Amino acid sequence: MSRARSNSRRKKRLHFWNRGTGIRLRLWMAFNMVVLAALSYGVYLLVQSNSGPAFAGFGREENKPGITERLKNGSDTQAVPTRDSFLTPKGKHFGVSTFEAPWSTDEIDKVATAAGTRPTMVEYFVKWTENFEPGTVDASYRQGMLPLVAWEPWAGKKAGVNQPTYSLGSIASGEHDAYIKQFAEGVAEHKWPIALRFAHEMNGDWYPWSEQRSGNKSGDYVKAWRHIHQLFDDAGADNVIWVWSPNILRPVPDVSLKALYPGKKYVDWVGMVGYAVEEKTAAQVFDATLTALRKFTDQPVLITETGAQPGARKAPWTSDFFTWLAKTPDVIGFVWFERSEEEGGGADWRFTADAATTRAFKSGIGKIDLVSAAAGKSG
Repeated sequence: MSRARSNSRRKKRLHFWNRGTGIRLRLWMAFNMVVLAALSYGVYLLVQSNSGPAFAGFGREENKPGITERLKNGSDTQAVPTRDSFLTPKGKHFGVSTFEAPWSTDEIDKVATAAGTRPTMVEYFVKWTENFEPGTVDASYRQGMLPLVAWEPWAGKKAGVNQPTYSLGSIASGEHDAYIKQFAEGVAEHKWPIALRFAHEMNGDWYPWSEQRSGNKSGDYVKAWRHIHQLFDDAGADNVIWVWSPNILRPVPDVSLKALYPGKKYVDWVGMVGYAVEEKTAAQVFDATLTALRKFTDQPVLITETGAQPGARKAPWTSDFFTWLAKTPDVIGFVWFERSEEEGGGADWRFTADAATTRAFKSGIGKIDLVSAAAGKSG
């Protein structure tokens, strides 16, 4: 066999990839186009799935224009409602705190199905080891709920009830200013209103921010609150609804609520935490505290945590709660602590814990005039 013929056969056996740069280039470009198309379609599907249902207002589903279209990560100031548009709601808020709120749409959907109506407020907890997360606010509004942020000055439950690092005195003296300013600036930059519940249940002795813990002194709570409020003002965070939220008087009847109240200039809503343990009626849980609050403030009251302990009284108390709520006009809503004991509830407070309580809840809330549309909606 001649060398020329041998070379010819070798050439015929060359793989198509080795036949020249032109073919390789065309194939590579085609491959990239296929990959790019697949990625683009994947991103499209992701955006579509994440957009979820659009809510034109609280509790009312609508395709558009909705909260999703208005959100835009707080960048469109023309679309963002003001804090003032939320201060005096028309109707009462139905709020929830679930284990994975506000991220889990499944949890909220299950609550909505069980209640027969969608929540209009969602509460979640942020420790002082965590920064402001705009995504949680976005997730709340995408589901038609006003975010209520329980902002806790501690490193968490595992660190105990005495945490001098986060003492009220250290907050008031400016030792935590860097963190507070960063948080406040994040809230201000994001623009969307949030309700901020700082250091709740301060009249009890079960949290480090109690004046009876962490080396705190009488008067320190008010000083810390006012200092934080000023830092938020300095940051331009005028989108905050300030929620001062003591516990009901039952476990701490001798602690003065008035002494812990920062003043009307620094508070927008007065919160109240109260759970039914042995009580048969909602009035037995809340009325004594409400009477005490009305001696020094006439501001709107929001029940920031509630639920009923498991047992024979759970369903009838739940039914009575809505009867009480309907005839108490200065209470603008409630947050049901929809968590089991395993989810950090301390007890199973969920209204979905048993069929009788679920029926009582659904029937009761159906008689309440709920917040149904967000004020400040863009037209």
